[in-house]
Amino acid sequence: MYDFSAPYTLTIFFLMVLFLIWRPRGINESIPPAISAIFIFLAGIVPLSDIFKILGIVSGAAITILSTIVMSIILDSVGFFRWTAYNLVNRANGSGVLLYWYINLLCFLMTMFFNNDGSILITTPIIINIVTMLKLRPKQQFPYLISGALIATASSAPIAVSNLANLIALKIVGLDLNSYVAMMFVPSMIGIIAISLLLYRYFRKDIPKRIPVLPASYINQEYFVSPSSIPLHPSAGNANRPAEIDMSMFMVCISIVTLIRAGLFVAESFNIPIEWIGICGALLLIGYRWFRKGVGPYDIVKKTPWHIILFAFSIYVVVYALHNIGLTALLVELLRAPISANYFTASLVSGGLLTLMSNLFNNLPSVMIGTFTLTEMGLDLHTLQISYLANIIGSDIGSLITPMGTLASLIWMFLVRKNGIKISWAKYMKVTIMVIPSALLISLLSLYIWVEWLFF
Repeated sequence: MYDFSAPYTLTIFFLMVLFLIWRPRGINESIPPAISAIFIFLAGIVPLSDIFKILGIVSGAAITILSTIVMSIILDSVGFFRWTAYNLVNRANGSGVLLYWYINLLCFLMTMFFNNDGSILITTPIIINIVTMLKLRPKQQFPYLISGALIATASSAPIAVSNLANLIALKIVGLDLNSYVAMMFVPSMIGIIAISLLLYRYFRKDIPKRIPVLPASYINQEYFVSPSSIPLHPSAGNANRPAEIDMSMFMVCISIVTLIRAGLFVAESFNIPIEWIGICGALLLIGYRWFRKGVGPYDIVKKTPWHIILFAFSIYVVVYALHNIGLTALLVELLRAPISANYFTASLVSGGLLTLMSNLFNNLPSVMIGTFTLTEMGLDLHTLQISYLANIIGSDIGSLITPMGTLASLIWMFLVRKNGIKISWAKYMKVTIMVIPSALLISLLSLYIWVEWLFF
């Protein structure tokens, strides 16, 4: 009897990717994976027993990401992002070059504190505010906008809690957060710095040498665009006029967020699920704001992208179906020999494969396929972990060549277009093809050298 499962699953998978890119009528990005997962479940390719296994893997990571987004919404409501935009410009002291580096630093820190998707939602409106306030020409705006997007997305590599795919895959290979950071922080930071330097070299003639210094009155003007007012999909609400910034409340909220992010790593030492820490942080911020301003959680419920849980679960079901029809077994046969040969080839092959797959299919399903493949190769622990970390570099840095590579890149394209800034896929890729492959190679070589030093 003919087994229809392989062509059926592949058809569903490619249709899902097509609709994720196309998003007709601006449909929410969780809808194509959800429909695909339903068809796969009804066909029996992923049975109920696997569904419960997937829930166990995905739920904690998705809750952790949602809690960080809730914290970002609270910070938006107390004026953090307006304050940041104003101070970035004035800290630059009239230097367009210094502003470029400050924006890169901002995007890096936002991803460290929140996550890559949340960072894009936060920093893109800030950068749009900046280039609009400064009345820069489109050619001058582009270096700030695209460098911010690339740095914000790539900065999810140094610590696993900044990316949904990283968190899910981390659980599969048995690495804890602290071990991940010990092996990954240095090589991925080298890659991020390489991206910044290469982008600066590429745009050095377009970045304005001098920019105006803004008066203090700008910080409380209605002129600012609120990050939460630029929705993930067109049906979300609009912004209200911003209130003046309460600096004492502002500082307390920043302190809480900092402590919670540090707590994620401390929790690992005591075997406390990191999602519990994230939930506690979000609830603490909600409660503190309620106490200080009398503002309830309604805006949190409205603005939080709850569909992230559905997106993560559904896309994982689709990937699990690819695993069940034998895709990972095929990759195991093709890649076992070069990956198991030595750490050098393990790093380059794993990172290269994930770069290719991510740019074609998006990094979330790709990193999961790659992780499944590695766990079935029978690799020794160190080779498995190095290959996994190379996977992450490929999915977080290598994936930036095309906008399809990450959800964060797709969100960024949507946000800039919504604000009337015309950036085509061709214009985006004209930059990334000159920058990302070199930065990827630097990151993978740094990973190989760093782990060789750590292990020996």
